[in-house]
Amino acid sequence: MSARLKLFLSGFLLFFAFVFFSFLVHKNIFTQVDFNATVRLQDNISRRFDDSFSFLSDVGHFEVMTVVLVIIAGWLAFKRRFLAAISAFCLFVGFHVIEIFGKFFVDHPPPPEFMLRTRDMVEFPQFHVRAEFSYPSGHAGRTAFLSVILIIMILSSKKFSTTIKVLLCSLILIYDFTMFVSRVYLGEHWSTDVIGGILLGAAFGLISGVFIAKNSHEKTS
Repeated sequence: MSARLKLFLSGFLLFFAFVFFSFLVHKNIFTQVDFNATVRLQDNISRRFDDSFSFLSDVGHFEVMTVVLVIIAGWLAFKRRFLAAISAFCLFVGFHVIEIFGKFFVDHPPPPEFMLRTRDMVEFPQFHVRAEFSYPSGHAGRTAFLSVILIIMILSSKKFSTTIKVLLCSLILIYDFTMFVSRVYLGEHWSTDVIGGILLGAAFGLISGVFIAKNSHEKTS
């Protein structure tokens, strides 16, 4: 089985995992798990991390992540991987279409205001306002989407040694973990919102990676 086919099938399976998980969330299967996870994180993480986690909240906004995507797409275009650049943009848009659909149709209210710990570091005009329902997490999804693309690009590169690849991928995963935890700790989302965002973002990232991996055998300049 080729690497491209594995990426596509993995993305396809993750997307259907997202659909099934969304159904369970809509049925309120994880309500107590969500509440317990938020309480435990807020009880066990010091309030001195509020500013740092709030900064991550700003980094994960649509506007900032779009700039990161433009940089990635620009690099792909520079390497003449135009289809990869276009697919990344299209799937990024597709992710947000499904995210908005989920927020309006999956009955999953966000954490109550008394749990909210976010401190506004920078004001952004939002791609969407905080809706009545919070599933899935856009921050988690965007992070997973771009991280998967970056990891595929790193692993496909012939310029990096194995050690450098492991180091770079580890840094990305550490950042991802911190971002995901921050969404729950700050009271912006329930843990299931974050999981749903990860599944959707990673699924679209893997499918986008099909077009990146397609040219991975070519020499880089």
